[in-house]
Amino acid sequence: MVIALIVAAEATALLVAAGWYGYQLLNGSPVLSFGGAVFTLGLLLAFAAWLYAVAVFLYRGYRWTRAAALVAQLFVLTIGFPTLSGGLVVAGLAMLLPAVAAIVLLFHSKVISYASRTGSAPPAL
Repeated sequence: MVIALIVAAEATALLVAAGWYGYQLLNGSPVLSFGGAVFTLGLLLAFAAWLYAVAVFLYRGYRWTRAAALVAQLFVLTIGFPTLSGGLVVAGLAMLLPAVAAIVLLFHSKVISYASRTGSAPPAL
């Protein structure tokens, strides 16, 4: 499923960004607050892990993943538009185009019918 691949690619991009951020942090890049920088690194890693989970369960067809993927795409849009208007055209388009494609696909009827799994029934004795 294309949306699961888009979300997994975004998670990979976040993981790469977290790796680069951690590398810069370890090499003594100046920061105002070391604790805040470590917290930011933790957020990047947590959000990447969350997006990987969303991608896996979206691929499996779970219903809740459509909302999670939509929220993630809206976050990407809120970062992508200022990036694009700030003069970083390639980086802005690299964020905006997959996010817009994922949003459009999330509301496609085939995706809605595919992602309708609610989970398995609880086991009986």
